[in-house]
Amino acid sequence: MSASAIERMKFDDALAAFEPVLGLETHVELGTASKMFCSCSAEFGGEPNTHVCPVCLGLPGSMPVVNASAIESTIRMGLSLNCSIVSWCRFARKNYFYPDMPKDYQVSQYDEPLCVDGYLDVVVATDDGPREFRVEIERVHMEEDTGKLTHAGGDTGRIHGADYSLVDYNRAGIPLIEIVTKPIVGAGELAPMVARAYVTELRDLMRALGVSDVRMDQGSLRCDVNVSLAPSGEPWGTRSETKNVNSLRSVERAVLFEIERQAAVLSSGGRVVQETRHFHEDTGQTTSGRSKEHAEDYRYFPEPDLVPVAPTADRVEELRGTLPEVPSVRRARLQARWNISDLEMQTLVNAEALDLVESTIDQGVDQAAARKWWTGEFTRIANEQGIALTDLPVTAAHIARVEELIADGSLTDKLARQVFEGVIAGEGDVDAVVQARGLVVVGDDSTLLAAIEQALADQPDVAEKIQGGKVQAAGAIVGAVMKATKGQADAAKVRTLLLEHLGVDG
Repeated sequence: MSASAIERMKFDDALAAFEPVLGLETHVELGTASKMFCSCSAEFGGEPNTHVCPVCLGLPGSMPVVNASAIESTIRMGLSLNCSIVSWCRFARKNYFYPDMPKDYQVSQYDEPLCVDGYLDVVVATDDGPREFRVEIERVHMEEDTGKLTHAGGDTGRIHGADYSLVDYNRAGIPLIEIVTKPIVGAGELAPMVARAYVTELRDLMRALGVSDVRMDQGSLRCDVNVSLAPSGEPWGTRSETKNVNSLRSVERAVLFEIERQAAVLSSGGRVVQETRHFHEDTGQTTSGRSKEHAEDYRYFPEPDLVPVAPTADRVEELRGTLPEVPSVRRARLQARWNISDLEMQTLVNAEALDLVESTIDQGVDQAAARKWWTGEFTRIANEQGIALTDLPVTAAHIARVEELIADGSLTDKLARQVFEGVIAGEGDVDAVVQARGLVVVGDDSTLLAAIEQALADQPDVAEKIQGGKVQAAGAIVGAVMKATKGQADAAKVRTLLLEHLGVDG
């Protein structure tokens, strides 16, 4: 069945008939220098199959060694998620055949994870104001990532319809941490937003810890979204598992779609199939992947080539002392310091501009100006270019310099936008762009008066209107002067000089 043919029930109707239950399995690639069990580079990219060795390729006789930095990062992640850190755990082999796993098994943790029983509080905006929601964490465990398959020759980029597939093992063996929630119940109509808020908060927390760049576009943060429905008061229904959702917006859309799809299936007397599903960014829909109707036997058994992991209580407490301020506390602190509203803070968070604004304020820029540039002009440009704000070649120092030039009258707000346009285009720093483009405010009174007189000569009736009391007609003359000076005059100053010239009280 094509995605367009999938039947859905309206969201409100679905929520009136069924209670959604969520489960989120989030994978975080750690930003370590080397892989989980070998010394190969864990850097993103590189020519295919160049970051590999006998260990991560699973060649006979190779012996893995645990990455100590990855273990400590996992402990810090667990502590930040309010988990208990076990005193002893070990790795296991998860056996399955798939071409992106060169060893035909994955080293993971099965029934003995490193971190257990935690929680993460998230805030969701509602019509009645912000609402806090606690998401309980089942476990945080360590494993190694798989390789990357590229399906070529087809129209969809998926294996079905492809002529052939290519395998890149550079990613195989990179430290991968899986964070598994307990069933999330009681969210009701907020379920899609709770899912997005949880992944957002988790991403911000991992970024604050410095354990990962959490780039969803590069796969270093990805989420499996589990959804099931049941009539109110009845046992939970059969779940679907939408795999590898790779954007915050898509997490929300995947939950919404699955609620509507499953409600339509159940309401028509059908049965929800337990399966994996694929999310389609273009349509916002999911389609069937592979069935999971029968329990899969991965034949887990303890990894014989690795010793158990046994962090001491003293070491755990040392790592606890390295934890940064959690994002929610930081947001509250900055909001109070800047004296901004909940909506203004949420705008910064949604634009992923909080760090950028703070660094700009630290450069001496007024907080209102810093917020204006990052959430206005730069967000617009980033959206047009389809890139993240942080990928724009604009720095806090650039903004600070532009604000200095605005303050001393050398630039207007309009000219400042042209300066940033040049900086982003790679024309140099602020002063270089100003000089090269000749972006200097025309501030000489005699020059401006000459332009005003010429504009009045071109539009003689406007002077009569202004002197007759229609001061708003001054806009036509101001506009003409701005055009004549190529936008390099101060419009407010031009208006003042015009009214003084005509002897009118502004």
